[in-house]
Amino acid sequence: MAVKIRLKRLGKKKSPFYRIVVADARTSRNGKSIEEIGTYNPMTDPSEFHVNEEAAKKWLANGAQPTEAVAKILKKAGIEK
Repeated sequence: MAVKIRLKRLGKKKSPFYRIVVADARTSRNGKSIEEIGTYNPMTDPSEFHVNEEAAKKWLANGAQPTEAVAKILKKAGIEK
C-alpha cells in the first residue's frame, strides 16, 4: 500500500484551510485518511502551520512519501527525511 502525506482542503470558497494527513495514495484529495498530523493556514500573514513532529517522523520512517507542498512545510518545521 502506497502511503502519502498530503493536504486535505477545508474551509469556504476563497478561504482555504488545510489539514496535513496521512492517506492511501489511491484515495481522493478529501477522502478517508489514516491519521491527521497537522494543520496549515495559508490565509494568515505569514502563513501558519502546526505539525505533530513525532507522528510525522514515524510515518516518514515507515516509508510515507510527502507531496511537494507538505515537504516544504515539513522542512520549515525542521523535520527532515
